[in-house]
Amino acid sequence: MRQSDYSITRLPDDPISSESGFTLIELLVVLSIIIILASVGLAQYKHSVVYASEAILRDDLSKLREAIDQYYADKGQYPSSLDALVSDGYIRKVPVDPFTKSSTSWQTVPAEPDPNNPTAQGGVYDVKSGSDGASLNGDKYADW
Repeated sequence: MRQSDYSITRLPDDPISSESGFTLIELLVVLSIIIILASVGLAQYKHSVVYASEAILRDDLSKLREAIDQYYADKGQYPSSLDALVSDGYIRKVPVDPFTKSSTSWQTVPAEPDPNNPTAQGGVYDVKSGSDGASLNGDKYADW
């Protein structure tokens, strides 16, 4: 027998046939699904970053207000500035506002003057964020 009598023939359902592969339509569908999933993931990521920054801001405001209250309870007067809280050991450092990225942008609310001592300085009664942005629920950060 000759060598050509034993040639291999391929069947139509053979997985190694020359027609295996993906069509252009299949690739476009897969790519569009990947793009849609990536855009949804990116939107969720941005939302979670803002949500985390808001949580940090709430925590920082709570700690600053607690330190101001402790200062007042100990000394009978409000601190003259946020730096007084640091220098007297009530906080380690003035926290960085997560939206303004600065520790000097906090807006302080002065205390009412003491009717018994009108010449005394009022000091810092409250603190608010220096950001002019709005939260996810629409409230301004400066109003927190």
